[in-house]
Amino acid sequence: MIIQNSCKAAIQSCLDTKTFAAAHLYNDEKTMNIHIHDCYEVYYSISGGKQFLIDNRFYDFQPGDIFFINQYESHYLSQIDRVTHERIVLSIYPDYLRKFSTGQTDLDVCFTRRDASFGHKLSLSLEEQKRFLYYIHKLSKEEDYGQDILDLSAFLELMTCLNRIFLQRCERDRAPETPVPKKAPAAHTEQINAILSYVNLNLTEELTIGKLASHFYLSSSYLCRIFKDETGTTINRYITAKRITRAKELLSEGYSVTETCGMCGFQDYSNFLKAFTKAVGISPKKYAMFEQ
Repeated sequence: MIIQNSCKAAIQSCLDTKTFAAAHLYNDEKTMNIHIHDCYEVYYSISGGKQFLIDNRFYDFQPGDIFFINQYESHYLSQIDRVTHERIVLSIYPDYLRKFSTGQTDLDVCFTRRDASFGHKLSLSLEEQKRFLYYIHKLSKEEDYGQDILDLSAFLELMTCLNRIFLQRCERDRAPETPVPKKAPAAHTEQINAILSYVNLNLTEELTIGKLASHFYLSSSYLCRIFKDETGTTINRYITAKRITRAKELLSEGYSVTETCGMCGFQDYSNFLKAFTKAVGISPKKYAMFEQ
């Protein structure tokens, strides 16, 4: 497969094909501002850095550290340690990964399991780093007959390996990570972090732009502008995306479509059906049937 040289290109390829894409990045691409997207992300640091912010949590990171980022989790690289910042980023379409999971092997677990003492980061051993790069190298072979099958095989081996390491580390390392002192962010970043936190904690409430603007003592136009500038998406799109993610979780847990509609914050049943079907590709009822 083609290894992209732009994070944005990899994300777009992932979303267009509804599969996965990889990018090998250096300092020639400016790091993105706080951003949110409808795919999983595996972020592997080759040259290290200083701080990564994921859903309002700061992480210090070194060469060989890897991050697992769930869909719609806001994230951005706040500080870089070196002139050359080399990293590998995998963008993965969630439903594509899920279809290869089995009753014994859940390939989502490294993205969806959130142990308070563990968070998003793993520090890979030298042997684990070599294994990770081995699979990435297999993905970067020139296109040839059967390469699509070989790419899929390497991808599934990689995700199985990462999930195995993740689960082993979760059991072994239970001591809370020492939090990195929070440095004063830019004014807009601080405002956006507060807005994201408020939305995430109040998904079941009526979240209109007017009410959010009033709550944060901002004008509606200013709120919309800084949110789009910082995250790359609109407030309404972000709220809908978070509610759809919550709806999928509730349907998977056995709640009815009607119950789910209210529990994830949709005020109108028809709007819920329309938004869910557009985002997921099938109706909530069909999704629930597949997940049982």
